[in-house]
Amino acid sequence: MSGIKGYFQESFTELVHKVTWPTWSELQNSAVLVMVATLIIALIVAAMDFSFGKLMHALYNLLY
Repeated sequence: MSGIKGYFQESFTELVHKVTWPTWSELQNSAVLVMVATLIIALIVAAMDFSFGKLMHALYNLLY
């Protein structure tokens, strides 16, 4: 059991003393960046889906 107890003690010590936590403004800036990137990627995927759907519809109309 001392192995598990030592693991948690070392983990706690590292989280408290060695980890650099972001400030509130850094956290907000990162969140905004993630939201903007997600929106851009979603728009790109939506455009690809729309284009592919139109292309497949046109091909089906040609063949059938």
